[in-house]
Amino acid sequence: MTKVRVDASRAYDIVIERGLLDRAGEYIRAATGAKKAVVVTDANVAALYLERVCASLRAVGLETETFTAQAGEGAKSLAVYGELLEFLSRGGLTRTDTLVALGGGVIGDLTGFAAATYQRGTGFVQLPTTLLADVDSSVGGKTAVNLPTGKNQVGCFYQPHLVLCDPDALGTLPDEQYRCGCAEVIKYGVLGNEAFFEELKTPVSEQVEHVIETCVKMKRELVMRDEFDRGARQLLNLGHSFGHAVEACSDFTILHGQAVAVGMAMIARAAAKRGFCTQETASRIVSLLQRYKLPTETDFTAAELFAAVGADKKRTGATMHLVVPEEIGKCRIVPVPFSDVRGWLQDGGAR
Repeated sequence: MTKVRVDASRAYDIVIERGLLDRAGEYIRAATGAKKAVVVTDANVAALYLERVCASLRAVGLETETFTAQAGEGAKSLAVYGELLEFLSRGGLTRTDTLVALGGGVIGDLTGFAAATYQRGTGFVQLPTTLLADVDSSVGGKTAVNLPTGKNQVGCFYQPHLVLCDPDALGTLPDEQYRCGCAEVIKYGVLGNEAFFEELKTPVSEQVEHVIETCVKMKRELVMRDEFDRGARQLLNLGHSFGHAVEACSDFTILHGQAVAVGMAMIARAAAKRGFCTQETASRIVSLLQRYKLPTETDFTAAELFAAVGADKKRTGATMHLVVPEEIGKCRIVPVPFSDVRGWLQDGGAR
């Protein structure tokens, strides 16, 4: 078992251990002191793991209810968020009870936002079941739902009480989703750990516990330095500004990890073209993404992507903050006039 402590506005542990799905109840009771738990999940995960998690909660005396949303990005909507809040209210959930997010990043974001806002804040535990959620979205307290105009437009910072990462849950993850998590893993290597980047030439699946631990420790450090995303934490957006635009243009038919991979490849190519990094650095990034069979190109035009980027949260007035690689293991935040972003997209390969 590995524990990673996050000392943020609420201190909490990230526990990494095989078999946690069946022992979640004891950890959740100890961390939250709740008498009642509502497990929020999606239809796909429910069929695999919901009963096991509920059994572990009931075994330690927790009254347990469940809320199952649709699978996919569509669950991150104001409509589903409202349905979840009404479910909690009708069920008599109180501020001393807890919500458990059982699923990937979509369920984690939805559940966290509900936990933060229901009765001005109730208990919240992350129990991720995807690699992407294990290494990134379950840690750091970002919660949100989408609007038709953009991704993650309504949300808040709300740290969980506990994160439980069970690598065994990845055994049922579709290969496409697994590769999406690998995109976020590669991001961490590019951001600040060249040795880790090189280690990823060995498949993530052969070193998954080490990979999860390395990524969450790196994210922990950025969260503790900049919990509310005003400075250094923005480095975690590497590939995301252009990636979110790819997602939006596809009406979310392109998965988040796939879009982030495209975004990383685009910003690497643009950085090389503009002299921020060498062509060799850009090629190493693109090559590792391709090694994991992740996309590195998009058919969307620069005009289409530019229109979608306009709704991104990383835009501040007339300025866009792009995370740009300088070398493997070193990136910087570059303020760019928003009017110039279209040129960056073109330099990244958009026609």
